Amino acid sequence: MEKILDLKSQWEAFKIENPKVRIRDAAKQLGASEAELIATTVNSTAIRLQDQFQEILKDVESLGYVMALTRNDFCVHERKGIYKKVSFKGMMGLAVNPDIDLRLFMSAWKSAFAVNENDRKSLQFFGKDGEAIHKIYLTDKSETDAYSALVKKYTAEDQTAELEIVTEKTVVEEKPDLEVDVEAFKKEWLALKDTHDFHGLLRGYGLSRTQGLRLAPEGHAVQITTDSLKAILTKASETDLEIMVFTSNPGCIQIHTGLVKKLLQTGPWFNVLDTEFNMHLREDGIANIWLVKKPTDDGIVTSIEVFDKDGNIIVQFFGKRKPGIPENENWRVIANELAVIA
Repeated sequence: MEKILDLKSQWEAFKIENPKVRIRDAAKQLGASEAELIATTVNSTAIRLQDQFQEILKDVESLGYVMALTRNDFCVHERKGIYKKVSFKGMMGLAVNPDIDLRLFMSAWKSAFAVNENDRKSLQFFGKDGEAIHKIYLTDKSETDAYSALVKKYTAEDQTAELEIVTEKTVVEEKPDLEVDVEAFKKEWLALKDTHDFHGLLRGYGLSRTQGLRLAPEGHAVQITTDSLKAILTKASETDLEIMVFTSNPGCIQIHTGLVKKLLQTGPWFNVLDTEFNMHLREDGIANIWLVKKPTDDGIVTSIEVFDKDGNIIVQFFGKRKPGIPENENWRVIANELAVIA
């Protein structure tokens, strides 16, 4: 409890001195996690929720039109819509809709809070390390009475329980290339039938994603520049080309499918600022970007994959597509013509 009180006073002082610093960045500066900072505001602006995450997410549909936010250190993905068709099979979950489109990995979820700060109401979910996994914000079109009912239904009995924070992170160690049967790996790559099989291919050869891209068959993975990525998105905006934007962390993948129209550079952030969809990509967190081609039964699927210095995926871009439908030829042309080798 003494630790919580000490952090609470540090957090309150920090907010006074740094009113514009976001809580995720503040947590890093204070040597804490975001969940721990939120926990210090219980009984004022936050309410601890039960760990019935699957049930809570199924009930979010009652809130109506909301904003879903999923992020990692270098990309924020915000999509407005209504939570529907939320289903789970064991610890894996799905919400497949034109607006709210999620892949959920519930084994990573650890704590949840209802937060009402500056009259902005939200549900916030955190991982074992206290990092934010997913947040749901009410909009001016949301059902506030339903939000109050949901919070009441899932309020935790013990509001003062200390969070158990596990900060150890797995470091991916790549095996030497000489220990990889590169020719067999390339052969299996060229025989892929579905993009979802790619993860299994990497796992079968014990490869990290970036190592796999490095060892790809000729012409199937090349590094491109950050300016190339921005040029591709700009062309998609100018030509009304619908694309798919995937942003992920260990507990959630959030997907936008549709147009990206209003693009804006703000300092190190490259932004999409549309009515239904916002993306904020921090350029100085990008270590490398790859143009990747994977064979499928529907033909080649082209993606732009953005990584940080630790080899974690920051964000991925695809042309709009569904299983059984070939990739949009315009996306393929734009991605290839505007790709400048890094």
